[in-house]
Amino acid sequence: MAATNTVIYVDMDHVLCDYSVGFAAHKAKYPDLRFPQGQPGLYRNLSPMPGAIDTYLWLNSQEQADVYILTAPSIHNPHCYSEKRIWVEHYLGLDIVRNLIISPHKHLNMGDFLIDDKPFGKGQDKFKGKLILFGSDAYPDWAAIRRYFEDLWSQ
Repeated sequence: MAATNTVIYVDMDHVLCDYSVGFAAHKAKYPDLRFPQGQPGLYRNLSPMPGAIDTYLWLNSQEQADVYILTAPSIHNPHCYSEKRIWVEHYLGLDIVRNLIISPHKHLNMGDFLIDDKPFGKGQDKFKGKLILFGSDAYPDWAAIRRYFEDLWSQ
């Protein structure tokens, strides 16, 4: 029986991308709108979280790992589908776009790890693998996540 790679899913908003800062800027631009995130430009203009790009590319370069971006869409912004795809290509490259999954049902994906900032809301609590809660005490940043996988794979 052939060995299988470790499957890792990585969320975008608040994990790869700094959604909080981007949303605040978008809200300032559209202060009278109830859902300013519905206006084009929010997702494609988000900045990466510190360490996100380097660590994602490091994870993706590991022979024992298959890494995917698993992000939920915004129901208030139909542009988010294309903007998230544009963001991935801009910051991570066209090859990574092939591993972009946009779904509001994260638990339907089979894998070993899900790196997400929320413990529930889009199926994270039903995910069959291990949830790595980004921003938690155990995994406060991308450096902690890299250390976790370095330790896991060195055993």
